[in-house]
Amino acid sequence: MLITGMFMSLLDMSIINVALPTMARDFAVTNEDIEWVATAYTLALGVVVPLSGWLGDRVGLARVYTASMMLFALASALCGLAWDLGSEILFRVLQAVPGGVLPVATLSMVYKIVPREQIGTAMGMYGIGVAFAPAMGPTLGGYLVEYVDWRLIFFINVPLGVVGAVAAHLLLPPIGAAQRVPFDWWGFLTGGYGLFALLLATSEGESWGWDSYPILLLATSGLFSLALFVVIELEVEHPLIEVRVFAHWTFVNSLLLICVLSVGLFALLFYVPLYLQDVQGIQPLRTGLILLPEALVMGALMPVAGKLYDLVGPRWPAMVGLAVAAYGTYLLCGITPDTPEGDIVLWTCVRAAGNGLALMPIMTAGLAAIPAAHASSGSAVNNIAQRVSSALGLAGLTVIVSNHADQLLADRTALLPATTDLPELDALLEQGPVGLYALYRELQGAVITSAYADAFLVCTLITIGGVFLAAIMRKPTEPAPADAPAVEPQPTHRREHLAVH
Repeated sequence: MLITGMFMSLLDMSIINVALPTMARDFAVTNEDIEWVATAYTLALGVVVPLSGWLGDRVGLARVYTASMMLFALASALCGLAWDLGSEILFRVLQAVPGGVLPVATLSMVYKIVPREQIGTAMGMYGIGVAFAPAMGPTLGGYLVEYVDWRLIFFINVPLGVVGAVAAHLLLPPIGAAQRVPFDWWGFLTGGYGLFALLLATSEGESWGWDSYPILLLATSGLFSLALFVVIELEVEHPLIEVRVFAHWTFVNSLLLICVLSVGLFALLFYVPLYLQDVQGIQPLRTGLILLPEALVMGALMPVAGKLYDLVGPRWPAMVGLAVAAYGTYLLCGITPDTPEGDIVLWTCVRAAGNGLALMPIMTAGLAAIPAAHASSGSAVNNIAQRVSSALGLAGLTVIVSNHADQLLADRTALLPATTDLPELDALLEQGPVGLYALYRELQGAVITSAYADAFLVCTLITIGGVFLAAIMRKPTEPAPADAPAVEPQPTHRREHLAVH
């Protein structure tokens, strides 16, 4: 039941991408304008996620989860009923409010209701949604856009949200008693603006120019605002996010590894569909079907990884998983314009197997290392790390891809002689613009493929670096009390666990 809400919120981030061109035609707007449907959702998430922990403490986690499910269903219905671009963007921002709360509330509740000796198994089930939802989006979205209507990508959330909310109201015990916790306004303003500015800079950096004054101003002011946020949170009595969780190295190490996995995961979900559609000319639905085995492999291995965590701890599943993911990503560096679909399926499945083994043990070890009282803050920071790292990583890789593609295209174009005795090239020149366009398309496909291969090589190197970080991971012992020094002492007795009702 808890997986449903988190699955919906993450699915909605990837399913929208395949519908954007069709939405642009229906709303009679440009492709640049329609991108704000996705960008607005991401920016709103950056502001909302830090609020999730406070809402759970103030209202109670079970109530927050139930209300968020209903609000997500309502906002999704409004998105499906939008009549122009402005209304769609507004309703997407409204949808992001419960969409940002659901993953944090779900993760916090898992840690409050599951005994510590079974937390790996529970996180394995939770991980099915984390990994399966983003990969499932292109397949489901491609089918709905191609054979039904793009509005259905929002309407399908309505019955799921209503049923999930009713089930949560009837079955969930009161988790997290409501407390009269004052709201940290200064923390909200500085943290919210900092995340908003950084996400906006990474989203629009390519179109506005990475060295343009707006991007530089956003990046500088965003970093300064986040630094001020940390100072404020260390001083206030009731911080919006307990930043002292960063004093636990196991938690910080897990965040670094989550960032490594997030960069690779979202890079693959972004560039492989572009390669299949733009270079090989494959339709969106078939593209989604090619990526579906990857999602199935990752989803199948998540519970296995959770069991392994309970048995042997996080180090070996994380190390082996990251090594396998690095190898799978390295295989993708061998793509050519004519790479068979079967090879793409095999290579992405190898990488997915590594991700499935590594992700949940890493996340579980990090959250288990912090005091239980700070579970909401840890969950919020975890979600923020995934959002920001995927956005920053994709932005950096896009710069590499764009620069390399431009350079390769210029270099290869310069190699074409003004006059030639090659019969094939002469035949194309005789066809005029039609023949030259065919030559340009072939050249562009080769250039783009080479640039994507470079992006996968960067992801390979980053993932290899993650193997060394995973080598120093340990299974957390009983975390220190919330007011204790930030060390991870050796336990003298087993803690009493909260029973699951």
